[in-house]
Amino acid sequence: MEVLETLLIKNLNKTYKAENGDVHALKDVSLTIQPGEFVSIVGTSGCGKSTLLRLIVGLENDFTGEIKLGGKQIQGPDINRGMVFQEARLFPWLTAEENIAFGLVDNHISKKEKKEIVNKHIALVNLTGFAKSYPHQLSGGMQQRVSIARALVNYPNLLTLDEPFGALDALTRLQMQQEFLRIWETEKTTVLLVTHDVDEAIFLADRVVVMSSRPGTISKIIKVNASRPRDRNSCAFADIKKEIYKELFKEDNLLIDYII
Repeated sequence: MEVLETLLIKNLNKTYKAENGDVHALKDVSLTIQPGEFVSIVGTSGCGKSTLLRLIVGLENDFTGEIKLGGKQIQGPDINRGMVFQEARLFPWLTAEENIAFGLVDNHISKKEKKEIVNKHIALVNLTGFAKSYPHQLSGGMQQRVSIARALVNYPNLLTLDEPFGALDALTRLQMQQEFLRIWETEKTTVLLVTHDVDEAIFLADRVVVMSSRPGTISKIIKVNASRPRDRNSCAFADIKKEIYKELFKEDNLLIDYII
């Protein structure tokens, strides 16, 4: 396992070309994420949250500013940076263990080592007994566990998640939040989560980054000073939630009053 490194984002700007003129997606975004830290990003639709993740992972490289991991500028995709999407995106013709092993395709290790790593991660995501199952034989939550395991098999320095539980039903989503928290506490990988769910952001993260509407900027960073596991019904949880909502809807006082 590699030593975790600091993620540094400095004066990041991203513009898309469009028929009706340029779309400024991100503006002067600066953020430092410490090794092993869990950070959530919340914001309204279209504020650039997912764009930010794609730039960090290296899926896009047309931007200005700096994105450095361990002092090295990110220039493209790398197994050192894993990503989990809203949909599990599994290969339907591969079993759970084969989907997880696919994440090791570019990792030059022996067949025995690969099997050991895959088995370890199957156990990590609580899928023991389902290694030979195909995606259509698994529930939505189980499929997403396979996706998480696949993203973790290379022991990435940074794991990014783009609404990973958004497609799940409410009860499964709560269960998966608890499960992912257990996985993170076991692996201690640095995590950057994008979510629309404010409760989810508070429940999981050390800090919550609130982004403004387009062009996306960092409006406020809120530290979650609450021990884990967190009580969603506590006054401390409610206070943090109120602070986030106030920042998200600070231009609409009537909406703030309605929500909180």
